[in-house]
Amino acid sequence: MTGKLYIVSTPIGNLKDITLRAIETLNEVDFILCEDTRVSSILLKQYNIIKQLISFNAVSEIKKIPTIIERLQNGQSYALISDSGTPTISDPGIRLVSEAIKNGIEVISIPGATALIAALTISGLPTDSFVFEGFLPQKKGRQKKLGELSEEKRTIVLYESSHRIEKLIDELVQYFPARYVVVCRELTKKFEESWRGYPTKLKEKLNEKIIKGEFVVVIASKDWKV
Repeated sequence: MTGKLYIVSTPIGNLKDITLRAIETLNEVDFILCEDTRVSSILLKQYNIIKQLISFNAVSEIKKIPTIIERLQNGQSYALISDSGTPTISDPGIRLVSEAIKNGIEVISIPGATALIAALTISGLPTDSFVFEGFLPQKKGRQKKLGELSEEKRTIVLYESSHRIEKLIDELVQYFPARYVVVCRELTKKFEESWRGYPTKLKEKLNEKIIKGEFVVVIASKDWKV
């Protein structure tokens, strides 16, 4: 009997935001694949989960997939987790999932936290139809993508790091001057906060802040007004 591959969502900040089913699954599998063993070991220690952690990231995934598939075929089970949130959403893992499916291995979702949904639910912006773009290209193709998104009629959700958030706000001033924006920082963590307004006003607010952490940026649909 082949093993199973579990895609397990973990907290995006607050370690209490994990499901009972996720804890149960992490306790039962043979191995846990994670982006950074140092990060994931904090979560496992919190819930007294004693399992072997295997580093599985964008650099190593292609090399490690054949061994993982072989072990799955031999009956061992794996859980795939990311540093935070839901695996494969702007994180490594989609190649492994695709390869598992090709090889007839059952892939099971253990749903939970994901930053894009958390941000949408507190944005106050239309959520009946939205587009998720994750991280924009850092250099090549970035301006082209922003130009395309400026014509998007649905709510837009982006991820951004502290290193580029100021650049992104400058780009929003250029490409989305009349669209309302919600910037969420450090969702579910101690210093969580959200900034709301049109890009020019947001730029003024950010100039007064010490910018750290991870960001989710929600841009209103083209025809939506405050």
